[in-house]
Amino acid sequence: MSRTVCRLVVALCVAVINPAGVSARQDAYPKMAPLEKYLSTNQSAEIAMARSAAPASISDKAEVLVLGADGYKSVVKGTNGFVCYVARSWDNDVDNAEFWNPKTRGPMCLNPAAVRSALPYYLQRTKWVLSGVSRAEITDRIKAAVAAKAIKAPESGAMSYMLSKDGYLGDGAGGPWYPHVMFWGPPVAGAEWGADVPGSPIISAPSDQMPFTMFFILVRKWSDGTLATYGSARDRPDVGFVP
Repeated sequence: MSRTVCRLVVALCVAVINPAGVSARQDAYPKMAPLEKYLSTNQSAEIAMARSAAPASISDKAEVLVLGADGYKSVVKGTNGFVCYVARSWDNDVDNAEFWNPKTRGPMCLNPAAVRSALPYYLQRTKWVLSGVSRAEITDRIKAAVAAKAIKAPESGAMSYMLSKDGYLGDGAGGPWYPHVMFWGPPVAGAEWGADVPGSPIISAPSDQMPFTMFFILVRKWSDGTLATYGSARDRPDVGFVP
């Protein structure tokens, strides 16, 4: 997977929910699908998927958000400061070909720093989407907010778990991709983290819109403790990660 591919899938605020492979054809998802395509028909199932983003020792004590017709709502109170939810396709950059992919489901568990400083931007974008704001207008609003410093770089240490076997991170991944953790950093070159070079397990993905760079670190196990398989055609021979 090349750095160029990674940059195609940088999310607005909290995730890169399609970090694997080439995105969909540019005309595959030209507009928003009917709202029901993005909503879960089973709240308990969505809660379980959200919690699958992190080990149970973390997610069982986390707050859980569920998407409804008016946005995300807290349905489970937490005690450890983490928040788990299932991101939808509009967590991608606005010009991403899968911005409207109704199949996308990205289970995530954010730590307290990310909850405070990254999650609000995704929740705001969700409200824009559900109220019918166009992609062009969303882009304009993001640019204006960044210029006015209403959108700032997330706090130091902001991170998220994405260890779920149950997600669908876009058509490029065709499923959950690989278990990984994500960190928000300042808008710096990946070289400052030693990313994107042979032997490094770190992938960087700078955002074209937001004031940060995402860093991905692949890990050995899914949240249920089972080992991930890294020997498929989508393997990354340039990454020095050995499961």
